[in-house]
Amino acid sequence: MSLTRTTCPYCGVGCGVLAGVDGTIKGDPDHPANFGRLCSKGAALGETIDLEGRLLHPKVNGADTDWDTALDLVAQKFSAAIAEHGPESVAFYASGQLLTEDYYVANKLMKGFIGAANIDTNSRLCMASSVAGHKRAFGTDTVPGTYADLEQADLIVLVGSNLAWCHPVLYQRIAAAKDARPDMRIVNIDPRRTATTDLADTHLQIAPDGDIALFNGLLAHLVDGGKLDATFTGNHVNGVAEAISAARASNTADTGLTPHELNAFFTLWAQTEKVVTIYSQGVNQSSCGTDKVNAILNCHLATGRIGRAGAGPFSVTGQPNAMGGREVGGLANMLANHLELDNADHRQVVQDFWDSPTICTKPGLKAVDLFEACANGQIKALWVISTNPAVSLPDSDRVAAAIAKVQFVVTSDIMEKTDTNDLAHVLLPATGWGEKDGTVTNSERRISRQRAFLPAPGSARPDWEILSDVAARMGFSEAFDYQKPADIFAEYVALDTAASHIARDLDLSIFADADYAGLIPTQWPRNDHRFFVDGRFYHPDGKARMIAVTAPILSKPRFTLNTGRNRDQWHTMTRTGKSPRLGAHLAEPYVEVNPVDATDLGAAPGSLIAVESIYGRTLLRALITPRVAQGQLFAPMHWTRQRTTAGIVNSVTAPLTDPFSGQPALKSCTVTAQVYRAKWYGFLACINEPAPQTPFAAIAPTQTGWQVELAGGKMPVDWESEARQLCGQTGGDASIQTDPTIGSIRIAITQNGQITALFFAAPTPVVVSRTAIIDMIGTDTPPLTALAGRSPSDRPDVGATVCACFNVGRNTLLAAVANGAHSVAALGEATCAGTNCGSCKPELTALLAQAQLPMAAE
Repeated sequence: MSLTRTTCPYCGVGCGVLAGVDGTIKGDPDHPANFGRLCSKGAALGETIDLEGRLLHPKVNGADTDWDTALDLVAQKFSAAIAEHGPESVAFYASGQLLTEDYYVANKLMKGFIGAANIDTNSRLCMASSVAGHKRAFGTDTVPGTYADLEQADLIVLVGSNLAWCHPVLYQRIAAAKDARPDMRIVNIDPRRTATTDLADTHLQIAPDGDIALFNGLLAHLVDGGKLDATFTGNHVNGVAEAISAARASNTADTGLTPHELNAFFTLWAQTEKVVTIYSQGVNQSSCGTDKVNAILNCHLATGRIGRAGAGPFSVTGQPNAMGGREVGGLANMLANHLELDNADHRQVVQDFWDSPTICTKPGLKAVDLFEACANGQIKALWVISTNPAVSLPDSDRVAAAIAKVQFVVTSDIMEKTDTNDLAHVLLPATGWGEKDGTVTNSERRISRQRAFLPAPGSARPDWEILSDVAARMGFSEAFDYQKPADIFAEYVALDTAASHIARDLDLSIFADADYAGLIPTQWPRNDHRFFVDGRFYHPDGKARMIAVTAPILSKPRFTLNTGRNRDQWHTMTRTGKSPRLGAHLAEPYVEVNPVDATDLGAAPGSLIAVESIYGRTLLRALITPRVAQGQLFAPMHWTRQRTTAGIVNSVTAPLTDPFSGQPALKSCTVTAQVYRAKWYGFLACINEPAPQTPFAAIAPTQTGWQVELAGGKMPVDWESEARQLCGQTGGDASIQTDPTIGSIRIAITQNGQITALFFAAPTPVVVSRTAIIDMIGTDTPPLTALAGRSPSDRPDVGATVCACFNVGRNTLLAAVANGAHSVAALGEATCAGTNCGSCKPELTALLAQAQLPMAAE
């Protein structure tokens, strides 16, 4: 079987993948981003390409229809809204999941032919503050360095970046570099102790939004210690004195760090020439995110530690094509090819090249503002493409209500049921990863091909084709007469050539004569290029700018909620949620709570916590851990209304945004917390997909069917009826065990001698072997044996999943420890755990420490 070279559709690392039609997935050893490595999500891609739940045909008001009917309606509704209310009355909301060719066509249609800039993207939630910070400092949105810098640095500073879980392959590259050069130092700056912290020599548990005070303090220390590069700043940087003055006004006590921690960090940074500062969502997703970015950039500019091997700031993007979107002007305040929307000359170049009837003249609505405009009736027609804003945006309940108010909503998606699709009038089936062709750009400016190795299912079409068909129906057929993605890429490169007289960082000339079909992963402007090595920047005077930034005055609420990602899940789980082994690691919405706070709240392991803000409420399982500081909570954002009845984390997050970038502040939200006292708690495993309506339910697929965590607000009158309703099974035989002393109930449903459902309930959180119960679904295990809630004697219980890549459970690992595997390497040799992406290695280390405590006590 032949394998197709393509690129992973998850984070911005941009890993090369070898993929086969049978679901075979391997890392591409020749791709310079990953050299064959894959994370757990990438390794499980083969488990996500089935057609279950796919949107296969256009739908209008819930009924299947043909493409002509659907596209005619979309074009008519958008054209009518524009004619009656003007171009500002329509909007696109797109995604970093789109390929560059899709992004380019959407941007061209909205900005050059509709004539408004109301196209924004979920990349606004990811890296908009980096864009704004780069442009303020450099004059353009430039990522200076390359991944090779991570291996050449002597000090890596990770700021607000859980690289081990969110960019695992980069984490592994750094871990390998540190193994090869033990003198390399790593500092992890994060309010929360994460898996990434285990690689670090130092963890600075900074206060939320304390980053500006920290890097302002560092800048002042660098100046006072004689580390200011006067020659570099004198020749190449403006705003130095003002930035230093602002830095001196900051109070480093606002960082939440001790004077000893601050001095050690400042000294280490000052004394190390080759420093790379990696930052991600902990910096960007803030009401002062742009200023955080510039506080970091100021330190690199002040010392000239930029544009050199192993030295410079490095923004790592969260989405596979966030960078490609930036290149083609995918955001509401950008123009294609890194040209400036607010520059009339730039607009004229683009309009002339496109030969378009109009061009937008002002920025459009950014994500949060766009959906506020939906709420107040300003937007009459909305097209959501490859994303799920009803879950992913802050104050998501209001966003869902806003979408529902829009007169006409169309979505392009691969899945039929999403929270956003449920609100749309027209659903358009798009091709997904493995079915579509195009390019993506990763965090180091490397353009790689995504290639199709599967046929388009049903009536699904590529996004660029859908957009072009609508454009043609709106009267713009000649400008959108593309026959294949290569035509769009060639036009994108040609626009760069047409604008070559305008000084910009973007230079696509290396692709002018490229063989699109055989395109190999290539950086622009050329491979291994580092920007700013010559001290030339992109402001009109050729100099960079240090920006005077002021640290915010931090409030100290009782609880602050920090949101983020799980190791094995992606965004709203429409793809990763299909893989049972990815869901097995952390299978329900949860909140990390410090042990002291848990005691104050009266929360025990397994308790449910109601987290509330002025915007909404969410119900989450308590994970009691010292990883979070007192007064801080952490919850991942992945669960949707398709998978939980109450665990929507963005129901409580605030629609507060950075004033420069428009990026929401998803990392620090004032909330309250209290224990939710359910009348009963339950666990259900069953062969068919359930649809529970209990106050708390979290649904996940398993290798044998489905599992559900449950909690009820009132005691059922008839437990058997409750169990049957929960699992959707009216037939079969029910075996019931009760224990009146503790009030527990256990029910097994069998059909034709096989277990089809197992239900366990009690007045307190249910303690059973979930792995063992799941494994018994679909087997001929005797009901009484199954109701024991543990593995039969002839089947070992592997325990809760630790390593998702190889589906290795905790009990398997403990057995290996008992048999002499007393190191992470030995565990890997015995079980394979930790030998692929390595993201579970911190958990392996913790397990070893716990397993050896009793021996140490003896």
